[in-house]
Amino acid sequence: MTTNIKLSDLLQLESIESCLFRGQSWDLGFRALFGGQVLAQALCAAQRTVPEGRLCHSFHSYFLLPGDASLPVVYEVEQIRDGGSFSARRIKAIQNGKNIFYMTASFQGQEQGLEHQFADMPNVPPPDEVEPDIKCYENNIHRISERMREALAYHRPLDVRTVDAATSYQSEVRDPMRSIWMRAQEPSQPDLAINQAMLAYASDYHFLSTSLQPHGIAVTHKGLMMATIDHAMWFHRPFDFSEWLLYQMDSPFSGSARGLVRGQIFNKEGHLVASTMQEGLMRQVTE
Repeated sequence: MTTNIKLSDLLQLESIESCLFRGQSWDLGFRALFGGQVLAQALCAAQRTVPEGRLCHSFHSYFLLPGDASLPVVYEVEQIRDGGSFSARRIKAIQNGKNIFYMTASFQGQEQGLEHQFADMPNVPPPDEVEPDIKCYENNIHRISERMREALAYHRPLDVRTVDAATSYQSEVRDPMRSIWMRAQEPSQPDLAINQAMLAYASDYHFLSTSLQPHGIAVTHKGLMMATIDHAMWFHRPFDFSEWLLYQMDSPFSGSARGLVRGQIFNKEGHLVASTMQEGLMRQVTE
């Protein structure tokens, strides 16, 4: 089993040509390439083309085709614009000669401005009182597939702790809300851009499945097709992803075989550091 894996390792892209990069893939034991990997690597590829001192404040992306976790991903960055304060980039992810993903990202230099926060951090147990999600897999190792067993090492670089995990993934009707603590299992990274990419990776964990909860359907249900359609993210404040962040998710709507989810990410002091939105396919297949 692979050990000593760091999330930052996944973000070390190979430069192939000007604005062309290649990233290696992790197989997390899912049916396809984990979307968070493509989000994070695409953001890193774009970051390497912008003027020094500019950081991502938002990105918007579409997943076009399932990725193959056994293959690397090539990222082509289009330099759309470099203005006096902002830079815009369009990133295309390619596998087997096909476009599997597009992202448009905007970057800005540091600037002061009007500031407010109209978002309250929910009152949940602290992370040291919540069991790591990986323990659930380890305690039920005989019940999970061989492929997932082999992939567990690639889940360990991210420490995810779901509040009320015992009910979050069961086939029972509950409100479409979920709270998870998360952090990277590695020393602090001084580069905020790397922290942003790592959080982009983590932002796809357990996200769309929140929209299943009012329907009493587990993510493992055999008659269920799920896939991310689009994913957007906004970065509000600097943060250190070696420290705990709370990801508060809710799903305001589902219908037409799609589910919509939104997220707010707080640091332990209650400051909102990032926001997310995602829509995905949720289709029940009848034989």
